[in-house]
This record gives sequence, structure tokens and C-alpha cells, in this order.
Amino acid sequence: MRARDELTATVKRLSREAGFARVGIAAAGLVADAERFRQWLADGRHGTMGYLARNVAKRVRPERLVPGARSVICLAAGYAPDDGAAAPSAPGLVARYARGRDYHKVLKRRCVRLMDRIRQIAPGFAGRAFVDSGPVLERSLALAAGVGWIGRNCCLVVPGLGSYVCLCEIVCNLPLCPDGGLANDCTDCGACLLACPTGALTEGGLDARCCISYLTVEHRGPIERDLWPRMGRRLVGCDACQEACPHNRDAPPGDAELRAVRPPLGGADLAEVLSWNEADWDAGTTGSAARRVRYDMLLRNATIAAGNSAGTDGSGRLVAALHELKRRRPELREPAQWALERLGSA
Repeated sequence: MRARDELTATVKRLSREAGFARVGIAAAGLVADAERFRQWLADGRHGTMGYLARNVAKRVRPERLVPGARSVICLAAGYAPDDGAAAPSAPGLVARYARGRDYHKVLKRRCVRLMDRIRQIAPGFAGRAFVDSGPVLERSLALAAGVGWIGRNCCLVVPGLGSYVCLCEIVCNLPLCPDGGLANDCTDCGACLLACPTGALTEGGLDARCCISYLTVEHRGPIERDLWPRMGRRLVGCDACQEACPHNRDAPPGDAELRAVRPPLGGADLAEVLSWNEADWDAGTTGSAARRVRYDMLLRNATIAAGNSAGTDGSGRLVAALHELKRRRPELREPAQWALERLGSA
């Protein structure tokens, strides 16, 4: 037992040295809320994210991802800005996680370096790293590992960091000591539920089908018209529920690699984005998590955002860009016309 304790302590130390703000250990067996996840899928609340319904047996049992797996090393890195995490984003077009470097690549490199160091102290080590990828229920595992608790906004809330965190996991064959879970410290304030622009968050959880993050990043088809006025000026993702969360009010500045804003999307100009061609999109999203939003999706999002921009600076430029967009992108004529009417220039 002492050797196991020492190995666990060393793995945690190496994790912190690799640049992760938090680390916890979960057993690689059945995930505690497996049935809740299955019911969420059965209710269709995952929308068009069909990949979530694949490999469910692996999602709920991480030991099936790595032969002989016994433990999951759960890791977190913060990305809160250094100008006050609770302050509303301006201009609010791009969610904070997508303004900096692509966290998938940044954290995957750290995981690879961490696994190399673990292998030096445990030559029999075998593991596989997941950074918001693969069939992994990352929040549920982080909950079991004591990294944080799942808040009413359905984000993982990490003590001392809030919910502006990126998660990753290393499923491995080491017999590490699992950590205990944390008590849920969400109060009954309901701020996140009230802040959700589309009502996607309820006491019963998240309905992705009307979540702005889902609609702008994951959903590849047309967006229902009745949701357009509630989507605000959001191009990529949404921070509304996190901005309202009291646990983010005093969040310290996050990881320097993750929080640094990168142009052009980090400080996006909406009229400029409306005029982008595919080469502009390619250049503007390279090295960013926003690249998951395909070119046609970004134009769709920008058109709706323009319709919610009445009274903002540059509305005249938006009108010109929307007329040009109607000409070159016939599939966007309906939302473009809606946007022009909202801007008083139909």
C-alpha cells in the first residue's frame, strides 16, 4: 500500500510540474452517472451530436479504452482571463475557450510529456490521453476524482478556479489510489439558469438542442428561426452561464498559453467575418479551437449575430456586408434578410 501511495503522489507531482492546475485520480470502472447519461441520450437532448451515442459502452467504462486499465488521471487547466473572469465578454462574439491557442493541442502535448515522465518511474506504464476527444465522460470522471463538482450550469466547477477550465484524462494501467469526490457547493442562487439566453439550462439539466454553444459549434444544419433573436452576437460558443456563476467571480488568471487572445477571431469584427471567403476562414481559425466551426457555419452564425446588432457601432458596415452575403451565399438569404430587417434596412 505504501508503494501505491508513493506512486500516486509522484504521478500527481509530475502532473503539476507538467503544467496542470489540478489533478485527481478516478478508478477506471463503471462511471457513476452512466444511467443518467443513457437517459439523456434516449431523451434526444444531445441533438445532432450523433457521436455521443456511439461507443456508449466505452464511455461509461473507461477501462475498455486501454487494455488492463485500472486508473484515470484526471487533469484540469484554467483559462480565465486576467481582467476579471466574471466581467461580460466584449464584444461577446467568441467564447473565452476559443479565443486563445487550441487547448486540444496545448494540453495533448502536456499529456504526452507527462506520460513520458511517468514511464521513467514506472517502466510498465501503458496509457492513452484524451483531451475533449474520444468516448470519455470527462466531467463525470473529474467529479469522481475530486477535481470539482458538476454545477447547475452542467460545467465542472473546480474550487479556486471556477468553471473556466479545460479537462483532459489519461486512462492507464497503474494501480493508483482513487480520490474521493467533492460535495456539490452550488447554492440555490440559480444565476446560471436565469442567465441562459435560450432556456437550455433547467433544473433537469441541459438540453443541447437550444444551447448556443451547441448551435454555434456543433450543429451543422439550419438553426430554428425562433432561436435567432435569443442568440445575441455570438459567433463561437457562449459564456453566459459562466459569467453569471458566483464561483467565477474571483477566479484567478488562467493558464498563460490558454488565455492569451489570438487575432483575428479573438477580437473578431463582425462585418469583416461576414465578408470572409474560405481562405480567410482557414487563416483565421488555424491553431484555434474555433476551427471546429466550419466556414459555412461561421457565416450562418455571423448572419444571425448581425441581426442582433442593432444600435451597435458599425451597423452600417453590417448592412453592406449582409447585402453582399445575400448575393454570394443564396442559402443564407433568409437569415440575411431577417438581419437586415432587424437593422432597419430591409
